Amino acid sequence: MNPTPVIIDTDPGIDDAVAIALALFSPQLDVRLITTVAGNVGLDKTTPNALRLLTYFERRVPVAQGAPAPLLEPFVDASDIHGKTGMEGFDFPEPDRSLLLKENAIEAMRREIMDSSEPITLVTIGPLTNIALLLKVYPEVTKGIGRIAMMGGSTARGNRGVMSEFNVATDPEAAAIVFGAGIPIVMAGLDVGLKALVMPEDSAQLPAMGKVGTMTHDLFKKYRGGSFATGLKMYDPCAVACILAPELFEFAETSVEVELAQGPTRGCTVVDLKGYRKRTANASVAVDVDSEGFRAWFLDGMSKCI
Repeated sequence: MNPTPVIIDTDPGIDDAVAIALALFSPQLDVRLITTVAGNVGLDKTTPNALRLLTYFERRVPVAQGAPAPLLEPFVDASDIHGKTGMEGFDFPEPDRSLLLKENAIEAMRREIMDSSEPITLVTIGPLTNIALLLKVYPEVTKGIGRIAMMGGSTARGNRGVMSEFNVATDPEAAAIVFGAGIPIVMAGLDVGLKALVMPEDSAQLPAMGKVGTMTHDLFKKYRGGSFATGLKMYDPCAVACILAPELFEFAETSVEVELAQGPTRGCTVVDLKGYRKRTANASVAVDVDSEGFRAWFLDGMSKCI
């Protein structure tokens, strides 16, 4: 069976680095393009970070730079979590800038999707600004997108606002466009990531797994040192796991709307699990995960990142 062709849209970011590694080294995926967006840190940092990761991983995948800010809102990063550069705490090599395309992310995604002989899966692990722009500027690409596997949203509470998860809350208008596009969506939200834990005994094994394991261990130790004792939450890797190991998750086919009104619920993903809104399902939402199975999958994937 041929590997699934994917485009990764990302804002690296510590979690992103781990998710990208798991995707790049999986024989089941063919990563054809990486596009960058402002999110965890600004675009001036996420793009070099993507290039640094590829250089460190010794993988030659083209990178295209995307949106520097949300569609409407002023940009606010998460450098308080990820550090000023987004990936501080590890000595990466200088980025190989020969991998950076002259095309912007929207043009590069359109070309890759339209030229592909089979549907492309979009793995989105940052704000959805690039994807929304792509769908609005080039609506013809929808026929070439097999599905969107996203880390974003929540069925419950948030981590950016009371009810809003960071990736969606950073650009709610973009998220609303994506959920309304009629493309199959697999949503791995905040609440599932809270259960997808890498425990202390797992983290202890990472440095022995080679340079990718060492990178992962060191990045998380610096910025999530307190979580080493209770379990590291693997948010972005859940989007990759939903493709590679869907049997680990319980999914609900349901309607997801994004709250756009100003106020405490802005950016909330309204996941209508009980069908109150009488709307057609537009997403397959992960509502639970086999935590022990996820740990085994994660360690197996990391062991292959050589």
